[in-house]
Amino acid sequence: MSQAPLAPDELERYARHIVLPEVGGAGQQALKRARVLVIGAGGLGSPIILYLAAAGVGTIGIADDDTVSLSNLQRQVLHGTADVGRSKLDSAADAVTAINPHVTMVPHALRLDMANGPAIVAGYDLVIDGSDNFATRYAMADLCEAAATPLVTAAVNRFSGSLTVLKPYETGADGRRNPGYRDLFPEAPPAGMVPSCAEAGILGVTTGVLGTLAASEAIKLICGMGEPLIGRFLMVDLLTMRIEEIRYRRPKTG
Repeated sequence: MSQAPLAPDELERYARHIVLPEVGGAGQQALKRARVLVIGAGGLGSPIILYLAAAGVGTIGIADDDTVSLSNLQRQVLHGTADVGRSKLDSAADAVTAINPHVTMVPHALRLDMANGPAIVAGYDLVIDGSDNFATRYAMADLCEAAATPLVTAAVNRFSGSLTVLKPYETGADGRRNPGYRDLFPEAPPAGMVPSCAEAGILGVTTGVLGTLAASEAIKLICGMGEPLIGRFLMVDLLTMRIEEIRYRRPKTG
């Protein structure tokens, strides 16, 4: 794989990364080469996009078809008051450029589904799903599994959230295929069972915590460091400040 030379100002910008042995120059070059698709430029997408841009991920694709509303600003820190009424993609582009001019943002003004998703997912090395509905989460899990693309998927609800990493096309150390999204959630809950943020409310920083954790998992995957949350379901409760983990596996067949 070709290297992505770092310019002098990039060496200074990423100096605190480069001195980390786990990242180093090679890891920073991997970040610069990386193409990451983020689903949603809202509550979860905001910290994900901001931290990926700051980290030097070379290309960030963003899929969103919404505009900024005043009620978004309590948690969607990618946008500001002056952005109300603007496309979230336009607002995100300005924010990314302001943070890091070395990053290219690719807008996808649509809702990804099984029909339009394959061609878009094929253009990226990794996907982070910060959507707010199960239909999109299942679609992204299926699309990424079919494309053999790593997927970081996060969700939030009121004061809590969850996170996992999916690579079901690979085999784990136990010789069994890694689990997929349906091994964790065999089917979506009935309609109306899980209220939306508009219905139930959401503590703004909940999206910040889970979005930042999702960005961390993506950076780990790109740099090949640490232990990603594969087969591990992380649950965070901010009211009690408890962080718990459930391990899950693909059922044996035959």
